[in-house]
Amino acid sequence: MLHRLRIPRLIRLVFSTGIILLVLMGLFRMALFFFFARQGNSLDHSLPSFVLGFRYDLKDVAIILFPLLVLCSFAYFSPFDTLRGRKLWFIWFSILVPIMLLLYVLDFAYYDYLSQRLNANILNYLQDARISMRMVWQTYPVIWMIIGVAIMSWLVLFILRKTYYWVEKNTVLVGKTGRAVWLIITILLLGLGIFGRIGQYPLRWSDAFAMGNDYQANLSLNPIEYFFNTLNFRHTTYDRAAARKSYPLIANALPLPKEPDSILNFNRRVQPVGAIPSSRPNIVLVICESFSAYKSSMWGNPLNTTPFFDEMCKQGIFFDRCFTPSYGTARGVWAALTGIPDVQYPNTSSRNPLIVDQHTIINDFTGYDKYYFIGGSTSWANIRGLLSANISGLHLYEQENFDAPKIDVWGISDKNLFLEANKIFKQKDQPFFAVIQTADNHRPYSIPKEDLAAFRKIEFPKDSLTKYGFESNDEMNAFRYTDFCYQQFIEAARKEKYFDNTIFVFVGDHGIAGEAGHMFPRVWTTMRLDNMHVPLLFFAPKLISPKRYHGVCSQIDVLPTIAGLSRIPYNNTSLGRDLLDSMYLNNSEYQFSFMFDVDMHTIGIARNDYFLRKQLNGSRQEFVSLVNNDTIPDTPETEAIRKNMAALTDAFWQTSRYLLFNNKKPH
Repeated sequence: MLHRLRIPRLIRLVFSTGIILLVLMGLFRMALFFFFARQGNSLDHSLPSFVLGFRYDLKDVAIILFPLLVLCSFAYFSPFDTLRGRKLWFIWFSILVPIMLLLYVLDFAYYDYLSQRLNANILNYLQDARISMRMVWQTYPVIWMIIGVAIMSWLVLFILRKTYYWVEKNTVLVGKTGRAVWLIITILLLGLGIFGRIGQYPLRWSDAFAMGNDYQANLSLNPIEYFFNTLNFRHTTYDRAAARKSYPLIANALPLPKEPDSILNFNRRVQPVGAIPSSRPNIVLVICESFSAYKSSMWGNPLNTTPFFDEMCKQGIFFDRCFTPSYGTARGVWAALTGIPDVQYPNTSSRNPLIVDQHTIINDFTGYDKYYFIGGSTSWANIRGLLSANISGLHLYEQENFDAPKIDVWGISDKNLFLEANKIFKQKDQPFFAVIQTADNHRPYSIPKEDLAAFRKIEFPKDSLTKYGFESNDEMNAFRYTDFCYQQFIEAARKEKYFDNTIFVFVGDHGIAGEAGHMFPRVWTTMRLDNMHVPLLFFAPKLISPKRYHGVCSQIDVLPTIAGLSRIPYNNTSLGRDLLDSMYLNNSEYQFSFMFDVDMHTIGIARNDYFLRKQLNGSRQEFVSLVNNDTIPDTPETEAIRKNMAALTDAFWQTSRYLLFNNKKPH
């Protein structure tokens, strides 16, 4: 008995109430499992979903109880010593319990209708409330559902009231010190329940999708957790009519069939030809943190920060005018893996539970082992949901999977991350597709002590740093350290048998805005093009011949190009293209990159020698040269180019918004 442990009444009431709510939520999850059973998902197989679901339930219960505990710990609101405290306790649950039960009932109906847990999209039906209510009335036993909610609410409130009186009756004398200790312990336990785990990152909805099984993910979620997590995204949507109107321009740019089908499908089956002779090469895609083009050696930065990578570029296929669709690591990872610009605002797509289901060309590499390596945690930005929910059979390696020590908030060093990945690769006898995401070229610019002998820091005067794009010597040396890490990785890989049959792909997740005026035209700095200009390198000395290309391309083109190089037939449902396809290489009209500047609220297109940028609200449009500081002459030819680029910019914006919600993987 709790009262025999000399636990204060308030603490016993909180724990007892929490247990009742947890049992109730667990029963609803069990009911969902039995009412909506899926083949191949037995109770044993679904046990991890129930365990994770309990953690979500515990989080919500802790959120419900925490404010009550804090308020009722003051004598003024004591539920046992004051009438106002008792009323507060009962009114709180008299409001909360019916709402909670209503959400669960709606959740069952929503799942029955759409095979999705209740989310904030249900509020969009209020825009056509009359039609929606008639549909609900004609589809579901609404009266019986209301009666059921009322009966269940009465029953739960009856149990909670009985629990209150049971605790009140069993009085235990506890001193001030004992009450204070128990209060602190309970606050800490509720705080842990809200955080959801012991670690750097809290429990998030994306952890459900890490199971790699949509049914198991839905089973683990609960309607309270999912509804409020999606609430901020319910107005994030797309304009189907605008996307359909944009289709002819997109079709010409990719290309696609000239006329859209009835469902506005962008899927095209691609059978690469004329690629490298080797069969089933391994793929290692490195997503490089903050790899600003103008800060590196490949464009002649006098500080010569990346000499090793520069030499690699001379031995591989290097695209020197590649842009990311937007700024930010989460947006960069999204674009690279889905082939769709992340045009969500203000949050990133990876944080939106409503669009976590995405097709990726990586799954077309059948017979390949799939890996993702990160020195920290994929809980950051909910990237785990994007990866595990969409990449079949993914082996995810994070900080806790490595023996190397953590050096800062981003986990282990990039050098050790590369070497840990190399240990896995050298053991492989069958082909693999691996993604390695780096992080060291990021504040706090940590360089491990273990590397300070082999990697020597250097210093430049402040004026030289500023002139060539750096704020400090710490930032510059962190940039140099990334080059050191690439060198350690490639030199280690060269010693292994997998190296000769591997395509290494390096692409920046984004750039960093700064002073690029000494290496590029003025607009690269004033219009923040340096924020999105990154290197793109395909490096495989035994498989491909070196070539440097100057055509404008995008981060979203990475996966189609990898599949083309590998001779892998694939379904392309994205806006990306194979950059080595003759249509792209031989026609400058296909050489462009769409960009969305989240901070400036602008969209734009870089194409050939020009860049067009426009405000999302339509208030301003700018048309400038990419190759010099001259004003573009006002001629019929340049006016036609401007109009075409403006229309293509709008088309990519509308189509990207549409595809984020309509690029679901095959089920």
